[in-house]
Amino acid sequence: MNQKLKIATGIISLGLLATLVYKLTEVPGGMFLSGLFLGGMWIIIILIVGFFLTWLTKLILKKPSFWTIYFTISAIAFTFFHYQLYSPTLTIVVPENYTGEINLVKSNLTENSLIVDTNGIGYLNEWTFEKVYTEPIVLDINGKDMSDQCVGYNPSKFFSLKHFSSSEIPYDIKSLSFSIFPENKIGDKYFYGTDLAEFVDLEKIK
Repeated sequence: MNQKLKIATGIISLGLLATLVYKLTEVPGGMFLSGLFLGGMWIIIILIVGFFLTWLTKLILKKPSFWTIYFTISAIAFTFFHYQLYSPTLTIVVPENYTGEINLVKSNLTENSLIVDTNGIGYLNEWTFEKVYTEPIVLDINGKDMSDQCVGYNPSKFFSLKHFSSSEIPYDIKSLSFSIFPENKIGDKYFYGTDLAEFVDLEKIK
């Protein structure tokens, strides 16, 4: 029984680790370090701390084997790490033939507003704003897939974080942005810009 439990917890822990490493290849990094490198450091910390916690647990629980306890602790830690890395994939709807900057503004709404207006502005609730990093699905109002025309911030980080504050506006405006280029100009090196202070609905961010 103990042997079967050890094998089961080991398989679960290894499976979670493998899927975690795969997910880290999609996570944006920081500075000059990739998401995989930064996440890999946390995995190493989890594995090391797991040994210490297992040793402490064995002082209290004598019956489960060391490896059963270790794999169980690792699986719990990897599951929590998976949750921390979770990012919803948004489906954004834009006006027909829209090109320009898209800004998803952090708002006080309980539900996301992903049908952007003619200025390319939509609204995210606080949870989504803090969690999302994966490239979205972008459709126009007629259902045309425009994802191939979307240009992110850089190869490793799709959304650009914008922060606007002014003495004339009582609230800070934060948005996640990217651009939609015309089909014949996707490779061009220029950036769109949107005056958030002028177009954002302040009632949705206060």
